[in-house]
Parts: sequence; C-alpha cells; structure tokens
Amino acid sequence: MDGTLRPPYMPANFVSRLAVRAARILLDGAPVRVLLIVSSLALSASALAAQNAELPTGRIVGRIVDARSGLGLASVGVQVVGTTLGTQSGVDGRFTLVNVTAGTVTLHARRIGYVPKTVTGLQLAPDQTLEQDISLSAASVELEAVTVSAASERGSVNAALDQQRTATGVVNSVTSEQISRSPDADAAQAVQRVSGVTVQDGRYVFVRGLGERYTTASLNGTRLPSPEPERKVVPLDLFPAGLLQSVTTSKTFTPDQPGDFSGASVDIRTREFPAQRQTTYSTSVGISDNATGKNVFYAPGVGGEAFALAGSSRNLPTELRAAGNLQGGITRADQNRFINSLRNVWQAGQRTGSPSGSLGASVGGSDPVLGQRVGYLFSGTYSYAQEAYTNQVRALARPGSEVGGQSIEYDRFEGTTGRTSTLWGGLLNLGTLIGTRTRLSLNNTYNRTADNDARVESGSIERYGASVDVQRLDYVQRSMFSSQLAGEHDMAGQKLDWALTASGVTRDQPDRSELVYQHDVDPSTGREQLLWFSSGEGAVRTYSTLDEHSYEARANYQFDLGSPDRPHTIKLGALGRTTDRTADTRAYQITSPRLSLSDRALTPEELFGGRFTQPDSSVLDLSPIGQGGSYSASDRLGAGYLMGDVALGSRLRAIGGARVEVSRVEVDAVSTLGTRVITRPTFTDLLGSFALNYKLTDMQNLRLSASRTLARPEYRELAPLTTRDVIGGVLLRGNPDLVRTRIDNADARWEWYPNAGEVLSAGVFAKRFQDPIERVYQPTSNGDIITFANAESAIDVGVELEARKSLGFLAAALESFSAFTNVTAMHSDVKLGASQGASTNANRRLVGQAPYVVNSGLTYSSRSGGTSATLLYNRVGERIVNAGANPLPDVIEHPRNVLDLSLRLPVLAGISARIDGRNLLNANHLVTQGGVTREAWTTGRGFSFGLTWQPSR
Repeated sequence: MDGTLRPPYMPANFVSRLAVRAARILLDGAPVRVLLIVSSLALSASALAAQNAELPTGRIVGRIVDARSGLGLASVGVQVVGTTLGTQSGVDGRFTLVNVTAGTVTLHARRIGYVPKTVTGLQLAPDQTLEQDISLSAASVELEAVTVSAASERGSVNAALDQQRTATGVVNSVTSEQISRSPDADAAQAVQRVSGVTVQDGRYVFVRGLGERYTTASLNGTRLPSPEPERKVVPLDLFPAGLLQSVTTSKTFTPDQPGDFSGASVDIRTREFPAQRQTTYSTSVGISDNATGKNVFYAPGVGGEAFALAGSSRNLPTELRAAGNLQGGITRADQNRFINSLRNVWQAGQRTGSPSGSLGASVGGSDPVLGQRVGYLFSGTYSYAQEAYTNQVRALARPGSEVGGQSIEYDRFEGTTGRTSTLWGGLLNLGTLIGTRTRLSLNNTYNRTADNDARVESGSIERYGASVDVQRLDYVQRSMFSSQLAGEHDMAGQKLDWALTASGVTRDQPDRSELVYQHDVDPSTGREQLLWFSSGEGAVRTYSTLDEHSYEARANYQFDLGSPDRPHTIKLGALGRTTDRTADTRAYQITSPRLSLSDRALTPEELFGGRFTQPDSSVLDLSPIGQGGSYSASDRLGAGYLMGDVALGSRLRAIGGARVEVSRVEVDAVSTLGTRVITRPTFTDLLGSFALNYKLTDMQNLRLSASRTLARPEYRELAPLTTRDVIGGVLLRGNPDLVRTRIDNADARWEWYPNAGEVLSAGVFAKRFQDPIERVYQPTSNGDIITFANAESAIDVGVELEARKSLGFLAAALESFSAFTNVTAMHSDVKLGASQGASTNANRRLVGQAPYVVNSGLTYSSRSGGTSATLLYNRVGERIVNAGANPLPDVIEHPRNVLDLSLRLPVLAGISARIDGRNLLNANHLVTQGGVTREAWTTGRGFSFGLTWQPSR
C-alpha cells in the first residue's frame, strides 16, 4: 500500500457472487429464503449505490493525437481502468469523461491500427477538471500495449516544438507559455524571437530579409485588414500579449494557404478557454530611465486619449470638410471662420514623466448552459506607457563637390520627443461540442491603441537660410475588431472545417499640427527673438482617416485513405474575401505676408486665437497643400485549391497540389486639387507547391519543398497621389501601372529533436522574383520624388540555424537551465533595369533586408515550474531603409545589440510576481547615408514589476 486514502467502491466480482448465490437459492425452491435474500440484496445495492453517489467526482478532458502528424484522432476509445466508464474521442481528437471518481486514475486509449496506450498516475481532485492529452503511434506490426506515466505523456504533446516537428512545411511557433516568460508586451515583440524574423519600427514584421509586402498576417486563420494608409500591412503591436495563445510563422507555402506571401505567413491565435473555471488578475508598474521622473514633453489632449478614444473636438471641422480644396466661392470671411474653427493648440507642454502600468483580467471555463456544455473565455487588458526619445537627430544629405567624395549634411535638426502610448483590448471566445463529431466556436476580438507624440527640435533650413524651432504634435489612434464563427466536423475518415469572419480596422490621425518659428535679431535691441515663419508651411494642420472592412468565408474538406501506418490525405477547399477601404488625408497651411515683425513675435495661441481672424480681417490666409488626397479601394479575391499528402513509405511523405487565385482590385484616387485617377488591376494566378518530408529516424526529419507565390501591389502604391512631410520632407507618389510580383521558392531543412523541448535544425532557402516592386527615386523639375516601380528581377538566398538544448548534459546542477539560439544569414540582389530612375545602384540588396539576424537566450525553470528566468539577446545586421538617389549611397540602418531579462517567481498561494528589464544595453538607433547621420535617437531602458493572482475555486 502507498498510504493514499482511496475512495471505496463496489467491485464487479462481488456483485457476481451475489447473483450466483441468489440463483442457487431459487433452484433450491425455498420461497421464504428467496424473499429474504432478494430483499437483502435490494437493500445492499441501494446502500452501495447511495454510497457511490456520495463519492466525490471530477472531469477528465483532453485530446488524442497522432504521434507522427500531431493531428487529432477521432473514434479512439478512452476508458477509466477498473470501471465501466468510457467514451470515444470526437472532432479534433477531443474527449470528455464525466463523473470520474476522484483520486488516482488510470486511462486506457485504444484504436484499430494504433498501439494501445495506458496512462497511469493521474491525480483527479474532487469537483475539478483534469486536462490530459494522449499521443498514439501507428502500429505497422503487432505491438504490445504501451504504459506511460501522466507526467511523461504531458511532455510529449501540446508544445511549440511538437507543432514544428509534425508540420507539413517549415513552421516556427511562439506559445503563450514562452511569451509569459519574456518581457514581450505584444505580438510584434514576441514574433521577433523566431529565426529569420526582424521587426521594424516596433510593429512591422520582416521575415528572411523580405519587407512587409512579402509577409501576411492573420488572426485565427483569417486575413486581417490593415490600418496603415501607406501600406497593406498589419502592425502586430495591435495585439496585447495577454490575449495570445500562440504566434505561428509558416515559411513555406502549401495550397491550403493564401498564396500572396514569400517571407512568411504569420498566424496569431487568441487564447482558448481552459478546461475548468479559472479566473486570473494581473497588474504591473514600470519605469523608463529616459522618462520617468524627468521633465518630458507632452501633447495637450482633449480628453479620452488615455483610452485611445479622443473626443470629436479633434476632428476636422464640419464646415472645413465640406469646403473641400477651398477652390471657388470661398470668401475672406469663410477663411477666417475656418481658421477660428481649428483647435487652437500648437505647442508642446512639459511635465514630470509618470510610471507606466497595466491591468488585466480573464475568466474562462466550461460549464453547462441549458444542458449543453459551453466553453468560454473573456479576457481584457489595458496598458499605459510614457517614454522619451532623446538625443534625436535628423538631417538630409547631398553629394560632395568631388566625384566619389563624402556626402554633405544639410537641414540638420536636433531635439526630443515625448510619447504617451495606450493599448487595450478584449476577447470573448465561446465553444461547444455537439455530440462528439461537431465543434462550433465563436471568437471575438477587439483591440485599440493610441500614440500621442510631442516632438520639439531646432535646426536650420538651407533653402530659406534660416535657423528655426519646430514643434510637431501628432496623435494617432487605431482599432481592430474580428468576429469569427467556425465549425469542425469529423465524419469517420472525413473532416470538414469552415469559418465565416467579419473584421475591420480604423486609423485616425486627427489634428496633427506643425509649427515653425524662425530665429531672428531684433533690430532695435540687437537681441535674438523668435518670429513665426509665416511665408510657407510655418503652421500646418493635417487630418487623416482610414476605414477598412473585410468579410471572408472559407471551407476545407479532407478525407483520409490508407492505413494508420501509411496514411494518405486528399484535401480541397475554397475561399472568398471582399475588402473595402477608404482613406482620406487633408492638410492646410496658414500663411501671412502682411504681419509685422512685432506681430510675428506673438505666441501661436495669440496669432490664431481670433485677433487676426475677425470676419472682415485679411491678415491670415488658409490654403490646402499638396500632401493631401483621398482614395478608396475595393478588393475581391476568390480562391480554390486541391492538394494531397501521400505516404510513399513508412518514412517518406509527398505533399503537393495547386491553388488558383483570382484578384480584382479597383483604386479610385482623388488628389487635393480634385484630379481623379481610377486603376483596375486584375490578376489570375495558378500557384503550385510540392514537398517531400523524409523521417530519417524517429527524432529526425528532412524537408524539401518548392513553390510559386506572389505579391500584389498595395492600394496606396496604385494611387497616384503625392504626399510628404512639411519642411524638407521627401515627396512620395504612387504608380497605377504596377503589376504583381511572381516568386519561385525553394527550401531544404534538416531537423533533429533529441529530447523533449530540444531541437537542432539547419536549413537553406532560395527565392527568385520576377517584377519585384521597389521604392525608387525619380528626378523631377521640383527635385527627386520616391515612387514605386517594378524592377527587372531579384534573388534572395540564405541559411537558417536553430538550436535549443538543456544544459543538464554538462552537469546535474544545470538540469534546470537551457540555452537556445537561431541565426539567419541572407543575401539578396535586385536588378532594377529600366526602373532604375535616379537610384544610385542598378544592383543592390532588397530594401529592408539585413545580411544576418541573431536571437539567443538562456532560460532557467525550477522543477515545479513556479520560478523561471529568461535572458534574451537580439541583433539585426545593417539594412537598407531607402535606396540612394544618384550619386548618393543607400540609406542604412545600423545594427543594435538588444538585451532583455525576465523573472517569474511565486509569492503566495495563487500569486506570482514578474520582473522585466527591456533594452538593458540602451544601444543607440542610428541611420546614415554615407557619412551623414540621417536619423539617430535613444529610447532608454525599461523596468517593470507585476503581480498575477489566480484565486482557487
């Protein structure tokens, strides 16, 4: 005996002996004795039944998965050993056992064609739900049943490396457990831990050196619309880490995926509901050594900015919107009225930087509702941060006087930016099983974010021969929602899954202001004074809005052939998506050639507060400037595919098929002056894919794949609008003649999984681009502009290495430590051909590509898992930000060493603490062009302390 108190039960052999005894009595013909014995039996059975009914019970739930493919197995018999209690797994291999007597439980799983497995040592607490997944191996020959402990079985399934090992293509995944052990606050920070991934501007993902146009993002398998007016890309900082179940990066194409990617397809999965009711609360507080407790600039608001819900007083005034481009019929009184309607805020304030903070709460579980068990998860999170960008420098470069000489700096500005950021979101996910063969789920997500910036800088404008002070107040708020109804159906060797999704994004930049004051000398006193720069773009207000909605329907049908040890799968499906976008940017400048020097010395609030804008005043002029315009886009996509996964032997699988995509886009662009251009590109593409996966050993895989994918022009790139920043900004113009890029891809990868949680892999990839879309410089009479053009061709080749290893092999004391690293080395070459324009190099690297990316880390995890520590290192090689205009060199972003530290430790029962340090090296951000510093800044180190409370039921 092990000393464990076990609940009593009625053995089956005891009931049998009672039944035999009763039969003998009947045969002996003793009626009175029969009556007495039957009565005694009835009373005993009732007593035993009542005793059993009072025993504490619980639930056991889980999945049965194929050990080779990682896919769920239906029709697997699952029995509680020693009882008659059992069930069969259903859709996605899920099973539920109810009214299981609490205590130590043993499960037995069996299906024809698979090795039976017994899982021992499950500890089921009364009135609790225990989650246990089980993996089954195909039985190629008659094998004996396998018995394993519950602890070892949990280690073999439901892990990021297991998904990578069993995937059809090249896949990397970051799970919620890994995210929880890092200081990552959102999906963008989490995904940069994947090999070959770099993140630009803290939100845009580059994979294998390919820009955002070659990387797509989806939420729960459905494409997300983009909130960015200049690009069709999803900023991953929209998604708080607390709402994430996993972030999976697929680097190879299979026909059941959309074909418009070459770098990677990033799929963000929101959290699933837990097996039993669970409530979690979290909070944190943090500091930045650049901002907290120091004097920082801030942009005055109207209320609501702290919740990314700025009030309507920031919006473009209704009368001014109705007046359009102010052409024809606009009187002087109208102009004065329009100026008076603008929010009279132009200057940054200063205050002591406050700490950052976050709050989170979630509740989830699985409870009966009207007799139907429904799983649910409601989660919400809110974070606020204040930071400062110091030592900021920006400048332009021009060629030196000698051929091949150093670039010369001009229009240099130095300053500081204060920023307050808000990110909040929530999700409500519901799911239920109908019978054992159908699973329905409803996933709802809503996120909202805002950045409120105040930039103050001083410098010179060479064109005007003036030293100036510039203040920019810029507020941007974005939102994203997604609602998805999905179903999975298992029909004995056939599977059907479908999803209907409505999603949308908004981006508002209400009331961005730019103010320029010129340094001058007072002729009467000889003292320096600041005068409003009234001759052009000295006072600008910009209003920008974007609204995009998307509706998608998809269905996939799969039927299985062959035997469990040599399975074959045929899969086909279809997808339809409709997307509509409207984007509008309007910019206005206030000028005055009539103001005296003394009037120009007034503060902006005095200048534009009504003193010079009486109805009959003719001092100030209001006019639109050429950085505005609007466009609308409608995008219709239809796709269908057929693919097969065939076992050519016990170790070799071939996966191949084709996908047809038909895309119809219409972009209707209207410039600030009313010029309209409509573009209607239509593309039909057949995209093929073929892969071979060879299982060298039970722990090693070799993958080979080839495919064709594409990249379509983004909406803004097709809109021939001209935009730019004021005071020295570079013009940007779209090109309605762009065609889509076709890409041929080849991958080879070897993988070894020596132990649970360990991996060593090496891979190579090569890509060939036809008609790649590049940003190029074009000379005009008003100076160079950046536009978009199809280059002639491009190639991209690289090597990826990944290792994750426990350090226990070095010494027993290091058993709790593990180290990991992934390194990607890349090279690309673009031939611009006829699209070279004013670009310096006819052959160069792809814009945005780094020659290498390094991620490394060291983790510690206690045996109980309650205490953990993670040290993370990241370095990205230098990359081209913009191609240089002849004869200037390319604009280069330099490497940075980034070091982060995260600690997790228990405090009290149900309470754990986390301590995070970000950007511990505080490396400088540096962008140069030749010898000129185009941009530079530092963000400072960040430290935070948080608590998580998970109360017991």
